[in-house]
Amino acid sequence: MRVLIAGLIGGIVMFIWGVTAHMALGLGSVGLKLPVNENVALSGLQEGLGGQAGVYLLPSLDPKKMHDPAEVTAYSVKAIRSPYAWVVYQPRGTDMMQMGPQIGRQWASDTLSALALAFVMGLAGLGFRRRLAIAAAAAVFAWLGTLLPFWNWYRFPLDFTLAALAEQLIGWLLAGAAMAWWLGRSERKLAR
Repeated sequence: MRVLIAGLIGGIVMFIWGVTAHMALGLGSVGLKLPVNENVALSGLQEGLGGQAGVYLLPSLDPKKMHDPAEVTAYSVKAIRSPYAWVVYQPRGTDMMQMGPQIGRQWASDTLSALALAFVMGLAGLGFRRRLAIAAAAAVFAWLGTLLPFWNWYRFPLDFTLAALAEQLIGWLLAGAAMAWWLGRSERKLAR
């Protein structure tokens, strides 16, 4: 029960931090740019990508043609001469100002993450500082395993990638401190 409560506390703290980081501090928009001509870009996406939702890498090479030296050479030349884009495409948009479902999913994600971290912190049976170190290590581990490869392979902007590290590290330090406090408090009660 103590791990469950610690996870719920951590999920709430992380969610509140995420709102603060995005809405008040702007960490969620670091590295994002506005298009010069949004209407031209959107119509180009519809024309070029069609109606299939997905993640697109432009320019791209069909994996079936990876063994054809002429295709690979043509792709290499095009990749050097063309702009590059990593696009998450949905042919039918949604009103991004209606955030109810997204907020619910984010809270659930933060809480599930916090529950996993609280479980590890609870297993450790260590003091506050070491539990906090576990939270920091988990945040850096997650960033190194997910966002840094996006910077490396998909050319995500460095400022975007570093802002994500700041958001995750600060958030999990705050949530980790709350969870470490609760776990230590509840252990002391059990020891009595």
